[in-house]
Amino acid sequence: MKYYDKLIFEFSKEGNIGYSLPRNRYSETPLLPSSVAREAPLPLPEVSEVDVVRHYTNLSQMNFGVDTGFYPLGSCTMKYNPKINEEIAAMPAWNSIHPLQDEDTVQGVLEVYYNMEKSLAAITGLSKFTFNPCAGAHGELTGLMIMKRYHELRGDSARKKIIVPDSAHGTNPASAAVCGFEVVEVKSLENGRIDVAALETLLDETVAGIMMTNPNTLGLFETEIKEIATLVHKAGGLLYYDGANMNPLMGVVRPGDMGFDIMHLNLHKTFSTPHGGGGPGSGPVGVAKHLEACLPLPHVVKGEDGKFHIEKENGTTAGKVSGFMGNFGVILRAYTYILMLGKQHLRSVGQLSVLGANYIKESLKDVYKLPIGGVCKHEFVFDGLVNDGAHDDVPGATTLDVAKRLLDFGFHAPTIYFPLLFHQAIMIEPTETESKETLDSFIEVMREIAKEAAEDPNILHEAPHNTPVRRPDETAAARNPILKYQDAI
Repeated sequence: MKYYDKLIFEFSKEGNIGYSLPRNRYSETPLLPSSVAREAPLPLPEVSEVDVVRHYTNLSQMNFGVDTGFYPLGSCTMKYNPKINEEIAAMPAWNSIHPLQDEDTVQGVLEVYYNMEKSLAAITGLSKFTFNPCAGAHGELTGLMIMKRYHELRGDSARKKIIVPDSAHGTNPASAAVCGFEVVEVKSLENGRIDVAALETLLDETVAGIMMTNPNTLGLFETEIKEIATLVHKAGGLLYYDGANMNPLMGVVRPGDMGFDIMHLNLHKTFSTPHGGGGPGSGPVGVAKHLEACLPLPHVVKGEDGKFHIEKENGTTAGKVSGFMGNFGVILRAYTYILMLGKQHLRSVGQLSVLGANYIKESLKDVYKLPIGGVCKHEFVFDGLVNDGAHDDVPGATTLDVAKRLLDFGFHAPTIYFPLLFHQAIMIEPTETESKETLDSFIEVMREIAKEAAEDPNILHEAPHNTPVRRPDETAAARNPILKYQDAI
């Protein structure tokens, strides 16, 4: 076992001290009643300060982050966070406030909410936004609650179904089910786009709406989106836009102009704010004008007195979805990003992410199977290797093998085995911040891995070769996670 492979508990030695708190000199009264106090001390590790510093520094160096390497799954997952965002969010004027302060004392904060809403409305073509949802999936649930409330207010109680494409993100059917809807799947054509004829047969008075992302999870623009919108609206349903794939469209095409009624945005993806490990996140939800009354509260409005106020009740809202108004620090970072780029360069974000994705695709399609050709948007999907090296006594290299081998070359693996339309799916999505030199390095490594797979697939089967953790049992880890040190209480 290497030094950095140990847990902090394994460094423990009785009597080692890193820091000790002074005894309470003011009272002998226990801080907790005996009914809830521990009978024995918490078995924390006894370690020196230097051991603690080394341990956690080593752990941090074992992490892969966007500041240390290329994520080929970036546009909707891990995008570079400009450091100016962090500098602004760290200013005491922002991070020393409290959500229960009187609104007169946080006018600057409320103005950020107000201006950010106006910015997102301009970018998306929708009317109003709520910042209350704390993540993308939370935003999906909120959007569906708005959809349900809209139909309730119209007395249309029969609408219990949500249509979801077979290429959708997994959170879409999950969010619909959590909201109490029945999920109905619509199939894709061989070109990777929604089968409009099949969709039309599913539309009736029981359909509340459809959930889509455009471009879809194959990175393909749904060219029939206006016809889809017309059909769904004619049937009395609404269109929900999953904003996870908004990156390539910023400043170019707006979901509101396509006919979408509701959408969520991932500020922690599209607008470059950091996330991972469960947070922080932000999933603001926007609506068209006819749904404004259903937005969750609280919500910032600008009064006739020129001051900003918090609207807390209106009688038609879809309900409350969070304690306050979302993660302000994330919203502030995204607002900084928008101001820094401005209208002109927000448009460049989409264009450059599309250029990078197509450059990688065209450079690798001779060694990785490309099931659907043509121009993609910010991402595309391969279906495994053209030559996986399989023969009688050695199995061929799989998508998982490719992903594991990439780690040896210092690249994070792309999304694999999703979407489920292809058995050996490899979804690759660079972001606009990656240089041609970085993309060329990634292409070179992917070609080298394809060569290894053809000549000696065992190299890939045994990868990664030089990472601290190699191939854990991922199924067991998901089903039986070990969440604490076994000797601790």
